[in-house]
Amino acid sequence: MKTKRFDRRSFLKTAGFGVSTFYIARTSWAQQSPGDTLHTAVIGVNGRGRAHIGFTLANKHKGAKLSAICEVDAKVMDARLKDLERRGEKVKAYRDMRRLFEDKDIDIVTIATPNHWHSLAAIWAVQAGKHVYVEKPVSHNVWEGRQLVKAARKYKRMVQTGTQCRSSDGIREAVKWIQDGNLGKIEIARGLCYKNRPSIGHVNGPVPIPEYIDYDLWSGPAPLVPSHRNNPKKGPIHYDWHWIWHYGNGDLGNQGIHQMDIARWFLGEQALSPRVWSLGGRVGYIDDGETPNTQIVHHGYEKAPLIFEVRGLPKSKKEGGRPSFLGASVGVIIHCEGGYLVNPNYSSCTAYDKDGKEIRKFNSKVSGHNAHFANLIDAIRAGDRRILNADIEEGHLSSALCHTGNISYRIGKTATPDQLAAFVAKERGGQETYERMLKHLADNEVSLKEYPLTLGPVLKMNPRTERFIGNEAANALLTRKYRKPFVVPENV
Repeated sequence: MKTKRFDRRSFLKTAGFGVSTFYIARTSWAQQSPGDTLHTAVIGVNGRGRAHIGFTLANKHKGAKLSAICEVDAKVMDARLKDLERRGEKVKAYRDMRRLFEDKDIDIVTIATPNHWHSLAAIWAVQAGKHVYVEKPVSHNVWEGRQLVKAARKYKRMVQTGTQCRSSDGIREAVKWIQDGNLGKIEIARGLCYKNRPSIGHVNGPVPIPEYIDYDLWSGPAPLVPSHRNNPKKGPIHYDWHWIWHYGNGDLGNQGIHQMDIARWFLGEQALSPRVWSLGGRVGYIDDGETPNTQIVHHGYEKAPLIFEVRGLPKSKKEGGRPSFLGASVGVIIHCEGGYLVNPNYSSCTAYDKDGKEIRKFNSKVSGHNAHFANLIDAIRAGDRRILNADIEEGHLSSALCHTGNISYRIGKTATPDQLAAFVAKERGGQETYERMLKHLADNEVSLKEYPLTLGPVLKMNPRTERFIGNEAANALLTRKYRKPFVVPENV
């Protein structure tokens, strides 16, 4: 079939009609040679996709060329095309990513769709012979993430995960310094996502979808159900999907995936944790969101636990801003025998002794989106995936740690404060973490009688098979029922 291309006017003219043609994944193709130019396409150009456009254009000196964009929202597409026209950039415009994958001129696809599309879009892309940069988390569930790893290996495509901290040389240096034992053994690796998330509001029924959005394509693998959210600023579709289980993974899989990845990096773990539990809730307001805004996830690795904390409420009821712990709000803390190390941002770390005295700073000379995409280009040109700073295997493992933590929460039950206290007292690092969470809720005048917390079960996993042991309710959430024709293949 001949690929249909759109300019800005024709895209808007056709935006009200769905696409019924199925995309048939290719099983073989001639080996591509990148030559001097790597033609790049960005899928999803509303939020993160704008950054993807930016880092593609920033890597012109390495031979990257922005050649196409794909978007299901006609207004967003129109705005991006106008932006690019003003910058003297002429690109092809696609509404359906399946048509883009048929474009033999495209060498690299970057994916900045909502989470529920990440794995399937990337699998289709590598099957079509494209190299991929896929946003975090790389998956919406554990199984499809592993399927993406299999596809990348089978078709020998480079797949870079959008965890750009992996391209920060300062953090890399700090990881090696800790792993060399300079602060003794790691006792706890801790990730923090203390990021204010106000209520998204509440509606009393289904909300109409704007006609300029192709909702069938937007929903893709997820159920085609009416929207039940309508943020005054973002509307019924954009951004707040993060807090709806059909599409997002909460702040654990939104912002927290970065910190989960860095914490696992410090630990040096290359498999899912053999034991995980979670507790928390959506507290402080009643809205249309489903995911917790306050959460603890405890991964029981043998060497040391990886503990993750999500806090979506401000510092206190009277004081805005973000809470913090040891100088970090969105970051990582590595507690060791001889002190601790704090990673408070995307590019630097500081080590302290037991008394809190600064020992050493690690600052990045190279970091950020531009460097991370440049790293993908280097790997493509060298034909060596070992060059990738965030190969898809790394992205899958860190994303899956978010998913397994959420699974424990989702199958949990409400618990009393006494039950919660008795439980965390038996867990390494659990009591201290829980008590600080309680103080934060008290500072926000949140009553556990009004907002009871959920305690998830301790789930044991076989890291080799990536399935839980003896809990079928948990195993059921390792994947999802896919909506045809948007189905992640059993055999990639």
